[in-house]
Formats: sequence, structure tokens, C-alpha cells
Amino acid sequence: MLIYGNDEVWNSVDADMFAKLVGEVDAFNADLRESGELVDSQGLIDRPRAVRVVGDAPVVTDGPYLEAKEYVGSYFVVDVDSEQRAMQIAQSYPALRYSRGLGGGIEVWPLMNQGGGDL
Repeated sequence: MLIYGNDEVWNSVDADMFAKLVGEVDAFNADLRESGELVDSQGLIDRPRAVRVVGDAPVVTDGPYLEAKEYVGSYFVVDVDSEQRAMQIAQSYPALRYSRGLGGGIEVWPLMNQGGGDL
């Protein structure tokens, strides 16, 4: 699950609200860890690099990698029995309540098993 936002979303939360949000996300992660569903969760440092082929050579530039108003700020990986459960988890992510219509959201991407089958 990729967690998207933008500067307007992330800068709209004051210090007290941010501390509350961090506590809610920590509790969310703890619940998923306890259930055995959380595989990994990490924030991303705001310093992405993009690699593209220009002419015949790879070129590295500062990111984000796409022209977009929103970009990935963090991610988490869950191991669940169904797509329905993955969507329940995504819909309950606490930070969604803080964006107040300013953008941001979560993309749910199934992972591919070695050999090509999806999870």
C-alpha cells in the first residue's frame, strides 16, 4: 500500500495534530503487527531519484519520478487472505481522516510471487 500526499496535505497539520496522527498510525501498525498481517512499514525520505533512458544511456535526475501533484510519502506491506481485507485495512488508515479534501490517499498494489502469481 502506497501512501500518497502532497505538501499542502502534510503542511496542513499542526504539531499537536501531527503528534496525535503519529500515535494513531503507530496504534494502527501495532494492531496489524499483532494480527500477523503487517510485513513492513516505512516512511520515505523526501529525496527521491529517477532513472530514465535518454538516448541510449540511463540518466539519473532528482525526483519525484513522475510529474505529479502527489507523491509517495511512505508504504506498508500486509499479508492478508483476501483483497477485501486489504481494502478494509486501507480504508481504516488513520491519516486519511487528516487530509480534509486536500488530496492524498492510498494505492493498494498486489505483490507478485516469485514465479509470477499474485498474492
